[in-house]
Amino acid sequence: MFYNLPIRYVEPVYRPPSEARSLILPLTDGCSWNRCAFCEMYTAPQKRFRARDEAEVLDGIRALGEWANSQGADARRVFLADGDALALSTRRLLVALTAIREHLPQARRVSSYCLPRNVRKKSVEELRELADAGLKLVYVGAESGDDTVLAKVNKGETFASTRDALLKLGAAGITRSVMILNGLGGQVFSNAHAQHSADLANATQPEYLATLVVSFPLGEARFRAAFSEWTPLEIPGLLAEMEQFIDRLDLRRTVFRSDHASNWLSLRGNLPTDKETLLAQLRAAIDHPENAPLRPAWARGL
Repeated sequence: MFYNLPIRYVEPVYRPPSEARSLILPLTDGCSWNRCAFCEMYTAPQKRFRARDEAEVLDGIRALGEWANSQGADARRVFLADGDALALSTRRLLVALTAIREHLPQARRVSSYCLPRNVRKKSVEELRELADAGLKLVYVGAESGDDTVLAKVNKGETFASTRDALLKLGAAGITRSVMILNGLGGQVFSNAHAQHSADLANATQPEYLATLVVSFPLGEARFRAAFSEWTPLEIPGLLAEMEQFIDRLDLRRTVFRSDHASNWLSLRGNLPTDKETLLAQLRAAIDHPENAPLRPAWARGL
């Protein structure tokens, strides 16, 4: 899919669904943490983490600018790949963002995945510099707000570390898109996972909030090696967990999406405006599953 772009890509290449029309610009390969038991995105040998050479990055940005101009391409959005661009120093990120502004002046938004652990290494002032240079949006996979669940899946974060990172990003003026994994705690920890994940969202007030259902396209062996007592939730349990999660949310102005292909029931709304509508949709699906507009299993391709 990337063969017509003048960039060296190490496949498979991942990006958030909302970046489907963005130019993908790799600053790193892989993920510097890469120990989350539920994630297999960067486990292939060729995806071992490394920062790309700065000269290669700058050459790529220049080439992308030339390509976009020659093709008349829509280059209003740029996504910094791979899974961990913010692992780079602020200086290196500023160099890349400055080059994007020079060679892709039509770009209105630069975005990236973001690990909370990388935000801890940067001050609010540094993050504000990045925002001023063009970094407008980051995607933070919080996964859960429950410390027990986070420890069992080897996330390497806690409620507090994720909360602090999100607050710091918000203070710097960077838009935050937070993702929670429905079903990550299994049956035993479902209630705690739902409640504490909602508490995390309430404490940080992200601009965007999304949920995906925990899924294992390549099999569950790696996950179960870390979380052996995990028992998956069936559809009713997943919907009940979502109901508990949304019911506990106390958000002032957040766009909510639960429409990724992994979700059985597609939900979209703005919170708090659409909270009762979302809850009504969930309760109807729980009470009358035979009439629920559930996504068929074949359509949940990941």
